[in-house]
Amino acid sequence: MTWLSPLARFGRRELLVVESLFRSHRDACLLIASDTMDSDGGGDRLGPFLDRGLRVAAASPDMAYLLNGTPAEAWLGAVQRGDVSPGSIPLGQNLSNLLRLALLYKYGGVYLDADVVVLRPFSDLRNAIGAQAVDASTGDWMRLNNAVMVFDRGHPLLREFIAEFAAKFDGSKWGHNGPYLVSRVAARWRRRRRPEAEADLTVLPPAAFYPVDWNKIGGLFVAPKDRKGERWVKAKVESIKGESFGIHLWNRESRSLEMEEGSVIGRLLSDSCLFCNSSMFAKYE
Repeated sequence: MTWLSPLARFGRRELLVVESLFRSHRDACLLIASDTMDSDGGGDRLGPFLDRGLRVAAASPDMAYLLNGTPAEAWLGAVQRGDVSPGSIPLGQNLSNLLRLALLYKYGGVYLDADVVVLRPFSDLRNAIGAQAVDASTGDWMRLNNAVMVFDRGHPLLREFIAEFAAKFDGSKWGHNGPYLVSRVAARWRRRRRPEAEADLTVLPPAAFYPVDWNKIGGLFVAPKDRKGERWVKAKVESIKGESFGIHLWNRESRSLEMEEGSVIGRLLSDSCLFCNSSMFAKYE
């Protein structure tokens, strides 16, 4: 997990995500790569997990070390010298896209965004990424997303992702260095390496992590108003729990939304809680 935002924004929702991760993976080791969480305030937030003997830590990332020997090593130097424009999008957002790739390439494991609620174990996943959209007629994936990635250490596709980031960086196009990057590189990988690519990369269907797209996520935060709404919520919860490893909350769209009691998201989080104490993280609202 990476967190390149202010400490104050790592709030109750993000801590509930951490709860969901450990609910499904009691033996997991979670590293939050973050300058702001690697602090007394971050330690306060993670204290309840540490008190339970869970393995979680925040550490300030050393980008130069992580990118040493990768295709993005020279790019980082150019940015630091001012030879590359960071663009209009906050640089932290784009660095997060690169940081997750570098961490996976150097160490392997699972990368998870801080707005992905974990619903069941990832133990059977290997070298996997989730599709965000598929072609309705063919079933082939059209777009991938980088909010959840599972890769072996040193996987060659990760190196290609990093090379693409450095070669085609554009700091003014939203998604260009993130979801669109992994989509275009994986598409080339598939064309070039088929059928070997089938064994090297598993593309999971949208239901795995993105059962609801960003423009419809708001409806999952709303409590049912009548019996028809209650039936819809129950059916949606059961559908997601039956098909999904996790659900991306699309914080960019949903951060300002109140999670109403009885809503789809409210019920999923309640079923995925570890402490199950609604007031434990209230001060971080």
